[in-house]
Amino acid sequence: MHDATEMTGGTSNAGAVGAARASVAPQTLGAQIGRYRWVICGLLFFATTVNYVDRQVLGILSKDLKASIGWTEVDYGNIVAAFNAAYAFGLLLAGRLMDKVGTRVGYTLAIIWWSLAAMGHALARTPFGFGVARAFLGIGEAGNFPAAIKTVAEWFPKKERAFATGIFNAGSNVGAIVAPLTVPWIATHMGWQWAFILTGAIGFLWLVFWLPLYNRPEKHPKVTKAELAHIQSDPPDPPAIKVPWVKLIPHRQTSAFAIGKYLTDPIWWFYLYWIPNFLRDNHGLDLTTIGLPLIAIYLVADIGSIGGGWLSSTFIKRGWTINRARKTAMLICAIAVVPIVAAASVQSMWGAVALISLATAAHQGWSANCFTLATDMFPRQAIGSVVGLGGFAGAVGGMMIAKLVGYVLEMTGSYTTVLMIAGAAYLTALAVVQILTPKLEPVRLRD
Repeated sequence: MHDATEMTGGTSNAGAVGAARASVAPQTLGAQIGRYRWVICGLLFFATTVNYVDRQVLGILSKDLKASIGWTEVDYGNIVAAFNAAYAFGLLLAGRLMDKVGTRVGYTLAIIWWSLAAMGHALARTPFGFGVARAFLGIGEAGNFPAAIKTVAEWFPKKERAFATGIFNAGSNVGAIVAPLTVPWIATHMGWQWAFILTGAIGFLWLVFWLPLYNRPEKHPKVTKAELAHIQSDPPDPPAIKVPWVKLIPHRQTSAFAIGKYLTDPIWWFYLYWIPNFLRDNHGLDLTTIGLPLIAIYLVADIGSIGGGWLSSTFIKRGWTINRARKTAMLICAIAVVPIVAAASVQSMWGAVALISLATAAHQGWSANCFTLATDMFPRQAIGSVVGLGGFAGAVGGMMIAKLVGYVLEMTGSYTTVLMIAGAAYLTALAVVQILTPKLEPVRLRD
């Protein structure tokens, strides 16, 4: 499969777009260019929402399942770690799969797998059974982000990618909102098994939209010539080549992206799986009252996801370099996470929710820009693999923090240590990214 820029010529397209802009009024430019790429972004948002609904169900029900199934904090940490271990290795496979078969087929296979695995939780009756179900879910869900990031690289020019990434990544927060709106009611009225079955089935609804609406932009009948030229307005990638992992790993850019994910992804896993328990343990909430604070947290996180991507894209449109724009946005997000260290000592439940909300919003803004670093530094044919490698590193970190949190809570009953780690992770990660890639130099890959 040839890259889109090869087929049409990136330089001439850039000139055509510039000429078109010069002759079209700004208020009509969007309509003249076309907007179908945002429909595709909407499909990515929908898929990511489904992904996080399925992922969040266990976190919401964990305290109740602990009582009915009979697991310890260490058991729960091991169950979460099983997901992360499978997710890590699944990302290595998923990245290569998306680069090989394309996102249309690859995304379809991934969502069928993870939807069936999510529904399969209803069969579990022991901690080990839940661990197996989570492992299968992790393998399938690993396909989401490599597919989505690769799709963004294929459908958006660089100046729009962080914003598009922020929009689809906001689906992770919407999923985390939909879950507390629906899961407690289903579990209370129909039983916990149905909470897994009904939420898992949503993925098949997504396929009803994805299969008829998606194709590559150069093959899509809904994409105008002007929009295709806009999508392909960046300088063309080098000729498409097969890129083995062994040629990606030595690059400083790969290490920067992977270490950034390794240090910060685990913090999001902690929020996802332990914040419901934190609020129930520290502020006396139960299954029927946990929904509103979780909804508030992830609504604010949505703002961070879109705002973080918008921020760096706005900097670029104002003439900033990509390097300066991305890293400034990431620095703002990293600083905004720091107050989370005080959440364990705050007496007010809504005070704690405010600190957690700020941290989750900052994480999502960070994540939108961190993901976009891969598209800034690597050609399109390698992006799926690079995102897979970075996701692998992040999931390994998530597996390690799951074990750590389980043991810390079992021994101390306090969240303070973990929150201190969360507060420092992003500034540390940004320092590593800056040391390894001070200018975000593009990688030149050769056979």
